[in-house]
Amino acid sequence: MRYTELGKTGMKISHLSFGASSLGSVFRETNLKESCEAVEAAIEGGINFIDVSPYYGHYKAETVLGQALKNIPRDKYYLSTKVGRYGKDGVNTWDYSAQRVTDSVYESMERLGIEHIDLINVHDVEFQAALPGGLQKVVDETLPALVELKKKGVVGHVGITDLQLANLKWVIEKCEKGTVESVLNFCHYTLNDDALTDYLDFFEKRGIGIINASPLSMGLLSQRGVPDWHPAPKALVEACQKAAAHCNAKGYPIERLAVQYAASNPRIASTLFSSANPDNVRRNIQWANEEPDWQLVKEVKEIIGNQQRVTWANS
Repeated sequence: MRYTELGKTGMKISHLSFGASSLGSVFRETNLKESCEAVEAAIEGGINFIDVSPYYGHYKAETVLGQALKNIPRDKYYLSTKVGRYGKDGVNTWDYSAQRVTDSVYESMERLGIEHIDLINVHDVEFQAALPGGLQKVVDETLPALVELKKKGVVGHVGITDLQLANLKWVIEKCEKGTVESVLNFCHYTLNDDALTDYLDFFEKRGIGIINASPLSMGLLSQRGVPDWHPAPKALVEACQKAAAHCNAKGYPIERLAVQYAASNPRIASTLFSSANPDNVRRNIQWANEEPDWQLVKEVKEIIGNQQRVTWANS
């Protein structure tokens, strides 16, 4: 496992990291025993960065992760959770106000059974863009509240997450320098979309650490295919299915190539994946430590086509 400092935080994190969204039964129904074993497999395999959110499973993921962490020494991992997105009884809610995000941090620590959060993220800032105050509220209210918690030692570092790279850039440009220490972006450094590369210089010049999430592009780069809710256009889904069939014909699962590719860029501190299956966790760790078949990468990119990047990036 390769370990890289996340920006200027001082945290040297594994180049493959564990996303706990699956523990919230987001993708399928899960059980506590298997979920705990998945977390343990991640730590045993060298992963030292775990990401979660109160939104995943409407608090279930944090609660289950808290159970799993009881058996793991605190110095074995860095833990990241989020504020801003929530839900209860099947209803999603959003609240980026200073009071709510402050309360949320303490609530998360209670569910997780920890006394300190290494990295606190503002979750998917694009949703605040549609609320009163827009993205400016993240700059004027959400982030300052988290910085106050950092000053108190409750959290170690502050970051932001979003699908839309332009939103991350906008918030960073409007903030006081050093406020945002890391970004988490998903689906934009994958076999079908490398839009994140256009922003690497921007983040690096500001000392901001970069985390890439969802190497399978939320199921696009898998033999199983995408769920019904997936936002990708039909043309992209079909192109990725052709790419998956091409890889399968060569005895090289597209999932393997996708993980290898996403984890291969040394400018990205870590690539985040999620699974509640311990066998899948071990397999992804093995793949992430292998060099991708670059010829096959080229072939897959040719099948998918460059035009798909623009379509998906703007969706």
